[in-house]
Order: sequence, then C-alpha cells, then structure tokens
Amino acid sequence: MALPVVEQWFEREDAGGAITLLGEPYVDPFVRANIWHVRGRERDLLVDTGLGISSLTGFAPDLFDRPVVAVASHAHYDHTGGLKEFDTIAAHPLDARAIRAPGFTSLLVSDFPPEFRDELTGDELITAHPSSDFDPAAYTVQPVEPTWLVEDGDVIDLGDRAFAVLHLPGHTPGSIGLWEAATGVLFSGDVIYDGLLLDELPGSDISEYVASMERLRALPVTAVHAGHYPSFGSDRFLHLIDSYLRKRG
Repeated sequence: MALPVVEQWFEREDAGGAITLLGEPYVDPFVRANIWHVRGRERDLLVDTGLGISSLTGFAPDLFDRPVVAVASHAHYDHTGGLKEFDTIAAHPLDARAIRAPGFTSLLVSDFPPEFRDELTGDELITAHPSSDFDPAAYTVQPVEPTWLVEDGDVIDLGDRAFAVLHLPGHTPGSIGLWEAATGVLFSGDVIYDGLLLDELPGSDISEYVASMERLRALPVTAVHAGHYPSFGSDRFLHLIDSYLRKRG
C-alpha cells in the first residue's frame, strides 16, 4: 500500500530556555533523532540535523534567519542527513571521516542486519513520504566537509551562552556532548538517552563508553536533551548511568 504524502515533514516544540526541539514524526523511532536549536545573542546552535529527507531551513525559516553552528553529535546518518544545508559544521575529528564519506544509509528495513529488525516495523523506516516522487530506495546522505573540527574543551560561544565540547567516545569514536555549565544543560547526542543504549555497533567501544559514563556522572546536570526520546532531569540521568555501569562496568 502506498504511503501518504505529507505537507509538513517536521514538527516543532518549545523546550524552554530559548531551545526548540525539531522532530521527524513520520520516521521509525529507531532512527528518529532529536534536532535541537538554541537561540543565542550573536549566533545560534543546532545540535544534529536528522535524516535530511526534507529541508529544515524551509520548514522553520524563523529559526534559521541568522548565523548558526550546526554540530554533529556523532557521525550516524540519522543525525547528519541535514548538515548539507549549513555553512558552519562542527564535528569531532574522529567522526569527521564518516561525515565526509557516509557509509551505511538506508530507509529500508531489509537493509538492516537481522539483529535489528525486531526493533523495526513495516518495509520502510518511514510512515509517509515528503513528496509524491520520493523514492526511499534512492535515499542517501550527502557527504559534507566539517568546517570546524572540535576537540574536548573547545567552547561554542553564542554570545550570551557558552557550550563546552565533551569528547565522550563509546557509541562512536568521535561522539561528543555539549555542556552548558551555567545552567547544567547537557546535549548528549547518543551517549545517553532514555532508551536502549547501543554500544556494540561497528566503531563502538564498551570500555570507552564506560569511561564516558563515569565522566558524565560527575557533572551537576539539571537537564539532558538527548539524541533520541524525551528529555530528562538529574535523577533519571544518574539512574541511567548507574544502570549502564552495573551492566558494563
């Protein structure tokens, strides 16, 4: 049965604190990444960009009416597909190669390894199409060149807000988080979210993941805006870390 065509591919939600959550509601939760926009005085911050199926800037021109730093929390395609729309692209050097030359990118369930298919439904990873001529079999992520290779301790300064880069390997070699010490807000990418954490993918490293979790545990976090699923506070943050460390530590 043909999937419906929808006029608006994205949805948006005010997350408070000049933060907007953008999402792709017609994408399977397994690859439905959160897209976070933070308004600053001099420039804005965008944490991850989704699958790149439809235009972010076209959907929300009011959010992208001034300079923006688009940050890839890591190189997986559900987080990097929309980087092609932006001029300033920040990524960790250890994931930059995969952003320049994306590997596996697919919207077809049949392309996924058998061990992941129980997490997926249907034949496609989407439940609608953004246009009548969209072909999921032809979907691919365009290679882009990061313009800013960020390292641990670098700061992304928005003028009135500053986010420190935390190198948190484990999910991928170049996974990063963004930490705003003044507010206790953490953008965590896929290092930690309120769901099954994936630490056995190609490029993952459990020992590095454990070290990253131990590092995160020491932060005075008030709110985590993660790469997938809803945001959460400090109590849930510590529970998720401790559960992972009991399992893998």
